[in-house]
Amino acid sequence: MRGEELTPWLIRYAYSQGAFPMTMDDGSVEWFQPIHRALFPLSGIRLSRSMRRVLRKLTYPHPLPAPGAPTSPQGEGESSTPQPPSSKTNHLEEGGFRITFDAAFEQVMRACLRPEDNWISEEFIRVYTQIHFEGWGHSVEVWRQGELVGGLYGIALGSCFCAESMFHRATNASKVALWAMVERCRELGFTIFDAQVMNPHLESLGAISVPHADYMEMLQGALGKTTAWST
Repeated sequence: MRGEELTPWLIRYAYSQGAFPMTMDDGSVEWFQPIHRALFPLSGIRLSRSMRRVLRKLTYPHPLPAPGAPTSPQGEGESSTPQPPSSKTNHLEEGGFRITFDAAFEQVMRACLRPEDNWISEEFIRVYTQIHFEGWGHSVEVWRQGELVGGLYGIALGSCFCAESMFHRATNASKVALWAMVERCRELGFTIFDAQVMNPHLESLGAISVPHADYMEMLQGALGKTTAWST
């Protein structure tokens, strides 16, 4: 597929084969199939005590998290799901975050651009934004006092959500975005949350490494299902 123009059809086909694209330094697009895949359990990401305090100040759209949804053990009887903030408190004035979904997809993509080692190009922004308009590209936005300070975007194939990139402009904003997206994917019935390539940061948040063959077996099962986000 080297040299092919990126299209939604090509993206869908490649992801169904366990591959994803990255832009190289010379502007060309290469496709990758890692020998191990980084996946997040849908039971929730690993949270520190300080992150739980951050999440208790969130303003988020109902229903998030899903009532009665299972959560992963966090030690000392604590779960990954914080209690909803009190309606009597203005958490934005306290410096809390507000979460939205699919409210600023292209803005999130552009915010993920990096000065160095950047693999997102204008071509990527064009095609993934088109995928968003088609209904299977999704984003979570993290706001503070009306400013976009964090977010994450990805695509939905069957019951597999493939997270592409995330960013932050405020401390903990990307972790909030990841937490919110995992919670929403569980709520919607996803069976895989794919973070692509493992790194120490993802591992610290609870990502697990899965061999490519195991991932492909899981993916084939997920492609036969559907969710409200994978139309």
